[in-house]
Amino acid sequence: MKIDNIDRKILELLTANGRMSYSDIGKELDLSRVSVRERVNQLIKNDVIEKFSVVINSEKMGKNVSAFFEVDCEPSFLVEVAQKLADNPCVSSCYQMTGPSTLHMHVLVDDFIALEKFINNELYSLEGITRVESHILLRRFKSRSGMKL
Repeated sequence: MKIDNIDRKILELLTANGRMSYSDIGKELDLSRVSVRERVNQLIKNDVIEKFSVVINSEKMGKNVSAFFEVDCEPSFLVEVAQKLADNPCVSSCYQMTGPSTLHMHVLVDDFIALEKFINNELYSLEGITRVESHILLRRFKSRSGMKL
């Protein structure tokens, strides 16, 4: 699917406000509501738009500690470790990165006691992990869902 400038503008508007109505998008872009709906449906059909979602402020939900981990695994254990970590409710994202069987993971927990529990009981207990490096988030300067268009 070729993305034209109108599609890009629709995506920019929806990225800024995923609840924006087709009518309001149409007013912004001088298009009919039906035209906007058809374009959005095509973007969904062609997997340009994967899903519509809500971004929740984790701190408002009591998740006051945000930590990032680099986890090196023995290659034969990588997928198994990744799946176990991805299933953990504290893990908000888990990716395989370039390098020697490395996983990059973001964890959200209530406090430092919960973080210590996660590290000792959930992470260090997994077979196949060879190295763990952690970084605690101090301050967020930019956080964005989706991509800049």
